[in-house]
Amino acid sequence: MKIAAICGPTASGKTALAVALRRDFGLPVEMLSVDALQVYQRLDAGTAKPTAEERVQIPTHLVDIVAPEQAMNAALWVAYAERAMADVRARGNWPLLVGGTGLYLRALLRGLAEIPDVPESVRAALADEHGQRGADALWAELNAVDPAYATRTPPQNRQRLLRALEVYRHTGQAFSAFHAAHQAQADRHACFRISLEPPRDVLYARIRTRALAMAEPLLAEVAALRAEGLAATAPGLQAIGYRDAWLAAEDPALATDLGERLVAAHQTYAKKQATWFRNNPMEVRQVELDVPRLAEVLRAWFAPA
Repeated sequence: MKIAAICGPTASGKTALAVALRRDFGLPVEMLSVDALQVYQRLDAGTAKPTAEERVQIPTHLVDIVAPEQAMNAALWVAYAERAMADVRARGNWPLLVGGTGLYLRALLRGLAEIPDVPESVRAALADEHGQRGADALWAELNAVDPAYATRTPPQNRQRLLRALEVYRHTGQAFSAFHAAHQAQADRHACFRISLEPPRDVLYARIRTRALAMAEPLLAEVAALRAEGLAATAPGLQAIGYRDAWLAAEDPALATDLGERLVAAHQTYAKKQATWFRNNPMEVRQVELDVPRLAEVLRAWFAPA
């Protein structure tokens, strides 16, 4: 299937571009959110979902599709995305993937690496070792057997560290080897990828404005979710900012600098996103947004052969 994607870090202007392509240039695009947080219902204040006005201007999919209590992962999201893309094409329109969760986009295009299941006994033994020997010792072991993955995995990242070691101990193969084999596969969809890459000072200023505006509504939203009985461990509440807001709801003293903590968290996240997209292939990279040009290239991309 022929599709297109607008990628980039948070606050880089992805949704506004998608809206402009349909509203101002008449492209028959429908927007599919590629965002691990926007899938959650009732989590609005801290997830920068498309506004009600934007959703009127462009048909929008994969937003508000699961409850906060439901776990979401790349495989499940891909299943939703495949159905939505098929529906868009059946209407004669163009699927436009818009968002900053690079893992989800890669999973849609390449599928997921087929890694063997690991027995619970192996997983439990490693968890015990982590508590007894410590992260640094386990990282040294990972570096000895899989240096390629160790260089991308700091000792502090417990989940990635233990996952790589449990796979190695069970299979005798480096975790990175499974991913390397997977990367060699061809894309399942023909995708024209556009990466928005505004200057860092411009991007960070936008993030600051957005994050500071989030603080008060986020506190109110989390207070309401707590009153409804939603548990702090709900998958949706692991989103950026929600844990901080939850703690602030328990201790009002923590609310005073919530805005600044949101700014820092979103800027850190944006840096990781930008690195991801720099290291992945893109057909167009734009620092200064040129909407007319992008409209032209997408029109040519989707034109019948």
